Amino acid sequence: MRIRRTMTALVVAFAALLAAAATATPGTAAGAPYCGITWGSGDKTTGPMSSAPLIAVRTGQHDCHDRVVFEFDGPVTGYSVGYGETYTDGEGLALSPYTAGGALLRVSLRAPAYDDEHLATVPYRVGDHAANVVRYQTLRDVVFGGSFEGYTTFAVGVRARLPFRVFLLAGPGTHSRIVLDVAHQWQQ
Repeated sequence: MRIRRTMTALVVAFAALLAAAATATPGTAAGAPYCGITWGSGDKTTGPMSSAPLIAVRTGQHDCHDRVVFEFDGPVTGYSVGYGETYTDGEGLALSPYTAGGALLRVSLRAPAYDDEHLATVPYRVGDHAANVVRYQTLRDVVFGGSFEGYTTFAVGVRARLPFRVFLLAGPGTHSRIVLDVAHQWQQ
């Protein structure tokens, strides 16, 4: 008798689960990508070194992500971006104590932030906050980590470990840009 009641209860519970799954609206199920974003949060690395110097850092807000744009005076294709501790170039000082956010993206650009005479091409010093990201949904900080032996480093503080993508854009003119987008969330 007990076995029959237990089996009946299991069958009823299983039927209820099947009915709930059948009536779920497509795209609203748990795990649906936010805004169709399927970027992931693994490291992204590509491209060789370049001598074109960094000349500007900008940020922007979009419906589904926040953006950081690194602009160079010439063609640049090399970068390495991933979650983890970021260190200043040349000194090895950890930037996490100086960078706001629940997670840290280490951005290494394979291009200098100085010209052929070794004069700075951006107005930042090591540890300077390179952008104002007040009221951004995901970005919390963008901190300059320095430029040494052709590499330029930034610590990008974000709210939490979230999906991100990195891509290249040509222009304006002979300039090029490395773009970092960080999603506002993982799922719908």
